[in-house]
Amino acid sequence: MPKTRVILELGSGNDLHGSDYTKAALRAVQDALHHSSLSFVRTLKIDKTKVDVEVTVGVQRPERIDLEQIKESLPLGNVTVRAVKGGLDVVDQENSDAAVIASAAIAVRIETA
Repeated sequence: MPKTRVILELGSGNDLHGSDYTKAALRAVQDALHHSSLSFVRTLKIDKTKVDVEVTVGVQRPERIDLEQIKESLPLGNVTVRAVKGGLDVVDQENSDAAVIASAAIAVRIETA
């Protein structure tokens, strides 16, 4: 049975020094998570194992994200994570450093029929 997206949350995060793409992505995911509560899962007695959570994170160097760390940071559901080109790197030429900015989208899907 197809599942319906019931929530979409967006977040942003950064790593100001060190160019750690995973750290920036984790902060973006946590920012998105803290914008909402999935209280309807408990209230409607939805089986948590039937909730699909799709995470998309955008950074300039998606291959440098540890997707497993992102997946482990989600509190429930069948989690899938993908990294795509996006976000922003703000380079500090004088100090050979960059601020990494990540964007995250978290979609939650459940069976509605």
